Amino acid sequence: MSYQWPLDAAELFGERYPQMINTGLPVADVDAVRAAVTDMWPDAPGGWVHEWSELARAYAGAGSHQQAALAYGWAKFPTLADEAKRAALAGQLEQYLLAVPQFGVDFRREVLELPFQGGTTQVPVHLFAPEGLPSDAPVVLASGGVDSWKMDMHVAFVTVAKQLGVRVPAFDIAGTGESAVPMTADGGAEIVRGLIAHARTLGNGVVAHFGISMGGYYSARSGLAGEVDAAVVLGGPVEAAFTGGPPSHFGMAGIVGNAMGFEQEPTLEELAERRRGFSLRPLLDQDVNAPMLVINGADDVHVPQHDTLVFEGRRDTTVELIPDTGHCAASKLPQAMATVAGWLKQALTGVVR
Repeated sequence: MSYQWPLDAAELFGERYPQMINTGLPVADVDAVRAAVTDMWPDAPGGWVHEWSELARAYAGAGSHQQAALAYGWAKFPTLADEAKRAALAGQLEQYLLAVPQFGVDFRREVLELPFQGGTTQVPVHLFAPEGLPSDAPVVLASGGVDSWKMDMHVAFVTVAKQLGVRVPAFDIAGTGESAVPMTADGGAEIVRGLIAHARTLGNGVVAHFGISMGGYYSARSGLAGEVDAAVVLGGPVEAAFTGGPPSHFGMAGIVGNAMGFEQEPTLEELAERRRGFSLRPLLDQDVNAPMLVINGADDVHVPQHDTLVFEGRRDTTVELIPDTGHCAASKLPQAMATVAGWLKQALTGVVR
């Protein structure tokens, strides 16, 4: 369930550069790979996956396993469209697990068997907790989005665990990363509900949901439905992103199409038809939401401002657009994460089950 599509590597670097350097890679190394890459798909010198994998192998050889995992993460970016990308994901996981002693938190990897469409599906989960955390601490369920997955967002999730004193189970949303099923609105939400139920057994029963980008779609959904005790939506699409024109920037149509399980590049109408079913308008029309923080960059080219501002005026909801930054406030990620951590700390205080 994968396909390649025309994608300009130089444009992709232009958009993702802030994310590359704000998630832990040295500027000089990112610049060197950027200068070397001339094409997106070939697994050969000048190809995206090749050049990033070469950097990852250099880090691994020097024992810098966490940086190797990050570099392999960019090698498999933005989706597993071929064997070289899948090999890069395998390399990322191998290096990530070798880096565990460097994490500075307790870590456990487990593979859950969760209900899915009348059967079950396996969902690998990475669980972070500060050392010595009491057993009755709250839990913050967390995920990245459609192209940046649980291992890519490691720094953000460890930050939440440490600063809040909580357990953080991190997972890949349906259709991405280690997920075994395509991304659908209801199917992905069913997996999240299974994760929420599991998360309630890990601490004192209090569970918040923190989603980034498309992960924010699912945290918006669980928050609006009142399925969690608090929800944070960072750059999540909820309505206009699905009902307006097709995603047209930086290869996003191909990224989404791959996540949805298309085996060849869909027509714009085929993609639009599947996207329309994701709109959260029915939940937005209800008034049962958990406390929510909805935050994004004001200049996001992927998610219209509407999908953040539509939450203004809801009860127990804080809305913030950060100026002079784009999707998920990537160029101001430390500022966004400080807001997220501060809000979650306050939201989880005094929640009793």
